[in-house]
Amino acid sequence: MSPEPVTIDVGSAGAVSGLLDLPPQARALYVFAHGAGGGMAHRSMAAVADELAERRIATLRYQFPYMEQRRKRPDPPAIAHAAVRAAVALGRERAPRLPLFAGGRSFGGRMTSQAQAAEPLGVRGLIFFAFPLHPANKPSRERAKHLSDVQIPMLFLQGTRDALAFLDELKPVCAALGDRATLKLFEDADHSFHVPARSGRTDAQVRGEMLDFVVTWIDRIPAHTQS
Repeated sequence: MSPEPVTIDVGSAGAVSGLLDLPPQARALYVFAHGAGGGMAHRSMAAVADELAERRIATLRYQFPYMEQRRKRPDPPAIAHAAVRAAVALGRERAPRLPLFAGGRSFGGRMTSQAQAAEPLGVRGLIFFAFPLHPANKPSRERAKHLSDVQIPMLFLQGTRDALAFLDELKPVCAALGDRATLKLFEDADHSFHVPARSGRTDAQVRGEMLDFVVTWIDRIPAHTQS
């Protein structure tokens, strides 16, 4: 079944497009933000949404305003956060009985966590596909400071070769978050979860393993954590 096109009002930033994929007997809804360089229809976003639907996880993908307007420079945080909130609100409206989760790919995940840190979104947990802890090959923990203000469970899905999240930096960040953070590593995967042929696995196999873990994690997050 094809996802349903939707429109999301981001206030002064205008309206943006979204894609709601609501499979029969869905067990949860994931509000899924794109990365800085590719919009909601990017093949990697579509593949994740399609394969989550097969696992009875609904998704709401959406554009940030800059992507909707075909601009190259990402939106400033205030506008990105407003888009996250508007998308979560629409997800709640369209699937009021489903447990809500939010997050996204790289930049989209970081904007979601910043929005949650500033004011709770009303979701049970955050799921990050390759959290961008620092610029490529420039290790730092500066971008993680706001995570201490996130009081709901967080799942970090990361490749061991991710140049935007060196493990020497990421592991201490997750450890400091305690039980709120779950770090799941994928051997030999880079920031796009691509693995070299020598690994003996394909990108599709890595994605399947990753999404199986997402479903297991979602199923164990209790309702009382939603905030």
